[in-house]
Amino acid sequence: MTIAYWCVLVAAIMPVVLAGVAKSRGDFDNRAPREWLGALEGWRRRANAAQSNSWEAFAPFAAAVIIADGAGARHAVIDALALAFIACRIAYSVLYITDRASLRSVAWIAGFGCVIGLFIAAA
Repeated sequence: MTIAYWCVLVAAIMPVVLAGVAKSRGDFDNRAPREWLGALEGWRRRANAAQSNSWEAFAPFAAAVIIADGAGARHAVIDALALAFIACRIAYSVLYITDRASLRSVAWIAGFGCVIGLFIAAA
């Protein structure tokens, strides 16, 4: 399995980790999870928002990796862009949780740039 495919797995796990961070308060209500999560405040609320955004970012990233690989793009390029995407998403999550909105946006744009780069590599 290529490094980029491992990165797809990491990207799939990231939202689950962020959900755990958001739910770390200890009184999580599994009978009404959306209501409970909706009542969160502060960094836990932002961790939950980062989780949602990570799910949204996952599909385009996974598709881009698969398409680039299927199109025969160079593996070194695919791997580098996939690793950069993961680094950007980790930075994005940390910046989101710590309430650094402007830097968070920069990390998001950089991560999305990696996805675009993967599609360009496939062209």
